[in-house]
Order: sequence, then structure tokens, then C-alpha cells
Amino acid sequence: MRRRIRAGDHDAFGELFDAYARSVYNHAFRLTGEWAVAEEVVSLTFLDAWRLRAKLDEDGGSVRPWLLGIATNVTRNTRRAARRHAAAVSRLPRDEVVRDFAEEVAERVDDAAQLALVRAALATLRRAEREVLALCVWSGLDYRAAAEALGVPVGTVRSRLSRARTKLAKCVEPPQSSGQVRGDRTTAVGPQREGNR
Repeated sequence: MRRRIRAGDHDAFGELFDAYARSVYNHAFRLTGEWAVAEEVVSLTFLDAWRLRAKLDEDGGSVRPWLLGIATNVTRNTRRAARRHAAAVSRLPRDEVVRDFAEEVAERVDDAAQLALVRAALATLRRAEREVLALCVWSGLDYRAAAEALGVPVGTVRSRLSRARTKLAKCVEPPQSSGQVRGDRTTAVGPQREGNR
């Protein structure tokens, strides 16, 4: 498969897309948190993969780490371009602001609050930690494959992932309430196990 891709075999590239497009999309969504941007990243990733196909090693296992590495770089570039665009738009003269009801509707959805908590927790991580978390935890790559995708040593992947997990654990700890009575109270309802039916 690697040799066919390097040779510019269109059918092999179609097979590559069919096999890994969902994985690249999921990785991009986890890095950006936006569906539309993730779709754009998928398109640009496979475009770059086609352009960079000669750089793919002929020998090796799955090409998934190679694709996820490209997707990570594309995501960085896409975010950089979005920041530049937002900065340019912010310098334009503003018209009268029309109230947008879409945000009110979105706030009523319970999942929006949960997603905001997750995004806030992820925002405490450095970019490098988010990328390692996305590759190892969400995309399921082992340390070696993640190191290959990012072009860093395996030890760097391990330390970044450890720091990310520690930071996230602190973000999800429930706050201690000062008014809560502590003691030997038991819960009103215990966990119920489902039996075989």
C-alpha cells in the first residue's frame, strides 16, 4: 500500500481515504471542537498527503500516524489562518449589531454546558499537551506512533501526556463546599447492579 501511494496510484489513495478519513476527522474535531473546521482539516490533510506522498517511507506498518501527523500540522495552520482572519475582521468598521437568538437557543441544550466544561478543561493545556492527548487517548495511538506523528521522542510524548492528565484531573475535581456537613451519613440510594435477565 505504501509503495502504491508513493507511486501515485489513485485507487490506493482512494482506499487510504476510505480507511482513515473518519480517524482523521475525529482527530481534527478533538483538536478544534468544531465540525466544519474538522471537515476542512480532513480535506486539506488528504490534499497534503497526496502532495507529500513521495516522503512516505516505503516500509512500515499503518499509515495512520503519518496522516494524523499531517492533520495536526494542518490544524495548526488552519487555526493560525483563522486568528489572522479574525484580527483582520476586527479592524473593519462595525455596523449596528443585530441581536443573535442562536446563542440563546444553544444555551438551552444541556450538551452545550458539558461541552463548555470540557473545552475549559482542555484550554488549561498547552498546545503540545492537547495534541498528545488527542493522539494517544482519543485516537488510540501508542506512544511510539504518537511520537512518529509529532516528530518528537517517545519520552516527550509520555511526559506531555502525564502533564495533561494531571492538569485535567485537577480541572474535574468537584469543588469542596464549605456548607456541607461531613460525617457518617450514608447515601440515600446505593448503586444498583443489573442482573442477567
